[in-house]
Amino acid sequence: MRSDKFHDECGVYGVFDHAEAARVAFLGLYALQHRGQESAGIAHLNGGGRIKVLKGMGHVSDIFREADLSTMRGYNAVGHVRYSTAGESHLLNAQPILIDSHRGQIALVHNGNLVNALQLRSQLEKEGAIFQSTSDSEVILHLIARSRAESFEDALTEALMQVKGAFSLVFLTPEKMYAVRDPRGFRPLSLGRLGESTLAASETCAFDIVDAEWIRDVAPGELVVISRDGIRSLTPFPPEKPAQCIFEHVYFSRPDSTVYGRSVNLTRNLLGRGLAREHPADADLVVPVPDSGVCAAIGFSQESGIPFEFALIRNHYVGRTFIEPKQSIRNFGVRVKLNPVRGLLEGKRVIVIDDSIVRGTTSRKIVKMVRMAGAKEVHFRVSCPPTIGSCYYGIDTPYPKDLIASSHTVEEIRRFLDADSLGYLSLEGLMRAVGHDDRYCTACYTLKYPVEFPQEQLAQLKLFQKEDEIEDIRQRPLAVGELVRRD
Repeated sequence: MRSDKFHDECGVYGVFDHAEAARVAFLGLYALQHRGQESAGIAHLNGGGRIKVLKGMGHVSDIFREADLSTMRGYNAVGHVRYSTAGESHLLNAQPILIDSHRGQIALVHNGNLVNALQLRSQLEKEGAIFQSTSDSEVILHLIARSRAESFEDALTEALMQVKGAFSLVFLTPEKMYAVRDPRGFRPLSLGRLGESTLAASETCAFDIVDAEWIRDVAPGELVVISRDGIRSLTPFPPEKPAQCIFEHVYFSRPDSTVYGRSVNLTRNLLGRGLAREHPADADLVVPVPDSGVCAAIGFSQESGIPFEFALIRNHYVGRTFIEPKQSIRNFGVRVKLNPVRGLLEGKRVIVIDDSIVRGTTSRKIVKMVRMAGAKEVHFRVSCPPTIGSCYYGIDTPYPKDLIASSHTVEEIRRFLDADSLGYLSLEGLMRAVGHDDRYCTACYTLKYPVEFPQEQLAQLKLFQKEDEIEDIRQRPLAVGELVRRD
């Protein structure tokens, strides 16, 4: 079953100077599982001063067993969960990536996407470099290894000065841990404290799970050096206008996290309140599409005074693969995840709240499901503006032609969904919810890309796509009328 949601590339985690570093990293990755479900891994410094890596395909709890964790006894570790955006779904692309160079061992975990990785890789290959994966992250390690700078910090800075795009990185060497964000701060990265130990993570919920304290965010363009001597902060990169991913607040991050210094739960509640003001409807119930629509739906209910109900129940135990039935069982792909509560919906005018509409196919099936459960009216509301552009900074998004809002009006989308009404939160409403902050990237809504994405780099995306996705991309997008007739 193909997901009709955006996917973040990954989550990163680092632990320095803790007696059970690998176990702490395991728990942290478990809390970050929503950021990537294709693969996971942990690199740890063992008692002999060597870095070892254990990684695999699947969920964190499927990869790491008690027998594994009991042998990972070092004081330092970095971990990663992955959903690929650059690099096919394969164990070779799972992270952490570990190399052994003239600078010693270096383990890397990366959240983001380098928009000039293809050009850098081609040049490095011409100079004799041999790549072990198709991940853009490996380019960084090659640049570090080839640097003639004397210190690792200078080599790291020199390497990162050559890459463009989004990177929130944690490095582990036998002596130190490094946390760094690109100058625009596309992807989140925070520092935490657990007793005398220092942590780094993509989201603060990964600190909460081990009773750690959030210290602060790693600032855009900051390089944090963590050692037994303490924490040093460097700002080696030329400053850029910040462009933090606003979709972290709309969908990606867990609501119990603080991201970019703001409560995700509070922001999503404000998104829902703004949506209620901009697109009211006479209705009996406000129903979220779980789980991502819940916070906004609560805000919509509170602002409008219309009762909130969990009338769509999510099955949280859907595995990575399952046997699909014959085509005769319609809407199976949605029903395996969601099922309506008929007693709540029957005869009611319902407002369905979701965080976004991508291709529109899943939203359409949800509307149909709610109607089949007896709803008299279905009003669909979306807690962000229409998504019209792909992301090249660490989010798995379809090509623009596959985004329904890129080529259809709101009214055309409403007819395709077969909803009685459709309303998107305005860009102004979105910015109001995040405090009218100009530090955000909104390219997926505005097509104003803060870092140019080379056209030839599209070849990289095609190279790294799974074969079935390549075929999907090649297909001509259907018009709304054609989609309706074929269903």
